[in-house]
Amino acid sequence: MRQSTLQAIQAHAVAEYPRECCGLIVATAEGEVYVPCQNAASTPSEHFRLPAADYAAADDLGEIRAVVHSHPNAAATPSDADRVMCEESGLVWHIVSVGQVADAAPECADLQTIQPCGFRAPLVGRQFAHGVLDCYTLVRDFYATKLGVRLSQYEREDDWWEKGQDLYSMDRLLAEGFEPATGELQRGDMILMQIRSTVTNHAGVYLGDGQMLHHLHGRLSERVPYGGMWAERTRCIVRHREVRYD
Repeated sequence: MRQSTLQAIQAHAVAEYPRECCGLIVATAEGEVYVPCQNAASTPSEHFRLPAADYAAADDLGEIRAVVHSHPNAAATPSDADRVMCEESGLVWHIVSVGQVADAAPECADLQTIQPCGFRAPLVGRQFAHGVLDCYTLVRDFYATKLGVRLSQYEREDDWWEKGQDLYSMDRLLAEGFEPATGELQRGDMILMQIRSTVTNHAGVYLGDGQMLHHLHGRLSERVPYGGMWAERTRCIVRHREVRYD
């Protein structure tokens, strides 16, 4: 990375503080440049969302070489979500730390770089990032890695359950190959719950032996005993037609 590119990144991180900045490093005919982009996330101080239009505009300038974003008031250490999205992008990622002490102006500190290396977030103990690593992502990853069943990915807004959207609609579940479960719970059953909402907005996977795998907002994914409050909040349990039980 050129010194001028690093300086442009740092200036953008400071200008956007306490929001996360985001941008792209592009190799143009004139040389390497940093292209600042808009952070379209609904909670920009916690994560970033780079608009497709900004990515397309940068792509018109030359070859996109890297994705950049800042970590306000935090180290540049990549989160699980950063590593997952780096894998999906197929690009190098640079993360810059930016913070502020007392009444001083914001300043950048360390910068860390990651690149695609085959990273997969663990099923237990992964960090939460809505739309990237959340309850549906965990269910989807469990089905893919443990049951060999591929579920579709769906775009979802923050607080989608309060905006008239239904990630876990029965029509969608039926189209994915699920059907209402009958009889005793079996490993791989998807448990659909209602958490502080008027609609179903949380899902977990039954692991057998009375255990459920799930991922709540703001917490690490975990195994918990299924029953009590979780059973009380359960609204439906579905089973996938491709899962075989011997």
